[in-house]
Amino acid sequence: MKKRITKVTTKSGDDGTTGMADGTRLRKSDPIINCVGEVDELNSLVGYLSSVNDSERYKESLIRIQNCLFDIGGSLSLGTDDSISEEEISFIEDEINLLNSDLPNLENFVLPGGHPTSALAQVVRAVCRRCERSLVALHEEKSIEKKKIIYINRLSDLLFVMARSINKEKNYQEMLWRQT
Repeated sequence: MKKRITKVTTKSGDDGTTGMADGTRLRKSDPIINCVGEVDELNSLVGYLSSVNDSERYKESLIRIQNCLFDIGGSLSLGTDDSISEEEISFIEDEINLLNSDLPNLENFVLPGGHPTSALAQVVRAVCRRCERSLVALHEEKSIEKKKIIYINRLSDLLFVMARSINKEKNYQEMLWRQT
């Protein structure tokens, strides 16, 4: 396998720009760079969730998700499309349906919390939503692959259902929102 990164500290970003995978340089404040950073942050948090999760039930799914997120970030960096297949979107939807089938119907909004791993899944979900908002804003400015947005949208749904499933698995009562 060819080495892709041979030197981490290049000092070339000291001027406020960063190198893209296609060789171009962009301002670090560019919306594309913001999206790449949001996807990277989301990927890191999914990795953290996977590392603190003691249930094998979610491990393979979370690693598969991390690989897809890396594909999305790489695609944004290269300016290419087709980073996410319909199969990966279907995988997320199937996981949502599988987990949701074992959960009680919602009667109100769920407050994030319960088991610490469930609470972390809710934090990851919130970051996923922020990542989605950034991708939508980028898409409004510069057309990007719509499947990236769809995947991230479905992923936030999966993280919500996963948080609920973890609470159920750990015998933690869901706290429902009570309007004051």
